[in-house]
Amino acid sequence: MTRTTVPPAGGGESPPASIGRESVADILEQELDPTIREWLGLVEKEPDLLRIPLNFEERTGHLPKLLHDVIARLRLDKGSKAPISVAASRHGELRRKQGYTAAMVVDESRILQVCIFSTLHRNERRVIFSKLLPDVVTIADEVDAQLKQQVLCFLPVETPKRGAPN
Repeated sequence: MTRTTVPPAGGGESPPASIGRESVADILEQELDPTIREWLGLVEKEPDLLRIPLNFEERTGHLPKLLHDVIARLRLDKGSKAPISVAASRHGELRRKQGYTAAMVVDESRILQVCIFSTLHRNERRVIFSKLLPDVVTIADEVDAQLKQQVLCFLPVETPKRGAPN
């Protein structure tokens, strides 16, 4: 017969799930290299992405800039308009020249979000829990905005039609 021990009342409670004192931006900044290594590991499991042979720098060189844009966005005052990521546009153009398809860029972006959220999960006890969910929304919005800038590099340039509104 197995016995279960009941903790004594008034002192045996579990600690709170999160006792963190750090911002999501600070954690992502401190965990930049592990996040990039995790991203590369996941990318290397994607046969479609590996069809384009790239060295470490060619494959990951854009990530510090994109992640710094995410971090900068997290540090903006609420209600501030986020700037368009120049790094994302440059990355999209580079990937197009390297032979990527738009779908491949979408896969890279999806993997980046997974790695960012995985980093936060690994560090959940460090994060200020009350700010976590709004910051996750901001991260998703920023990574999607960056993806838009990347995908635009794969589309033909549209010229406005005469008389059409700007």
